[in-house]
Amino acid sequence: MSITLVIGNAVHTLPPDLIWSDAFKWSPVAGVHEWSTTGALLIDRGVRQAGRPITLEGGPQHAWMPLAQVQAMRALAAAPEAVMTLTLHDGSAYQVVFDHGGEAREAFEATQVVDYADPASGDWYVPTLRLIEI
Repeated sequence: MSITLVIGNAVHTLPPDLIWSDAFKWSPVAGVHEWSTTGALLIDRGVRQAGRPITLEGGPQHAWMPLAQVQAMRALAAAPEAVMTLTLHDGSAYQVVFDHGGEAREAFEATQVVDYADPASGDWYVPTLRLIEI
């Protein structure tokens, strides 16, 4: 089964071998603890309602995208109001937006597989999509 991003009537089929690199780096439970002035430990926990990161990454040997698809993903990532449905190969679906939450990283990026000064629309790129579940 493929990986798709759907926004409205537009269906973007992604490489099926993208890896969800942070699938197990998030917990639905959030908590803080502190000590009271009496020395007692105060623990506050709750279940997060949203915010799970979904980073889909290609690599040097897998999940490449042609330049034309990279340009389409870049345009989609530049639309701040874009709410999409991400469907993974196992059929699980998530409501997501591109994650523009940090200055040190981009919501979408891609690097050339082979460096060309003037790439053509069919040249290959290794993509990284940083999404967040809403």
